[in-house]
Amino acid sequence: MAIGDLGLMDALKTRMQWHQARQRVIAENVANADTPHYRAKDLAEPTLPPAVAAATSGRMRAPAVSLAVTEPGHIGGAGKGNFAGTRKGDFEVTPSGNAVDLEEQMTKSAENQLDYQTAATLYQQSLGLLRTALGRK
Repeated sequence: MAIGDLGLMDALKTRMQWHQARQRVIAENVANADTPHYRAKDLAEPTLPPAVAAATSGRMRAPAVSLAVTEPGHIGGAGKGNFAGTRKGDFEVTPSGNAVDLEEQMTKSAENQLDYQTAATLYQQSLGLLRTALGRK
């Protein structure tokens, strides 16, 4: 049995490869920030294997927890808040026709790096668990 046959390991490997490819696309967007008529690109997220998708579906989520005041000095949590979600509009196109928002690209780059590190750490820890299960260190 190869490590790639394990669903979690294969999903993590695919995810890390996707993050590497996405980082290249983001770097290309930043490099072309001054290129006339250039539009920023991004990659679609990879689809999860059926077993992993089933494990992460809504039917396996933890039950909702509500806040309750148990002491007179506690703050109640029943309020709903008066905030409405808003979606940021697309970045305006410059007179040269370029539509790359450097701030957005740098934010995507940072998020992508953090997500890659998370996947790499999970992959490394999974390998460590397999080594422990096999009696190796």
